[in-house]
Amino acid sequence: MKYTIIIQWSDENECFVVSLPEWGFCHTHGDTYEEAFKNAQEVLEMLIESS
Repeated sequence: MKYTIIIQWSDENECFVVSLPEWGFCHTHGDTYEEAFKNAQEVLEMLIESS
């Protein structure tokens, strides 16, 4: 299956904020784009395993 990962810079939070739209209001973040993407992958894996 394919899932959407949206990564955007947040001036307010001074980090990259990640949204996983197929999972409702699920979000994570990271100080770098790469860290944000890695965190998103980890959260997505946990969500898939728990569903």
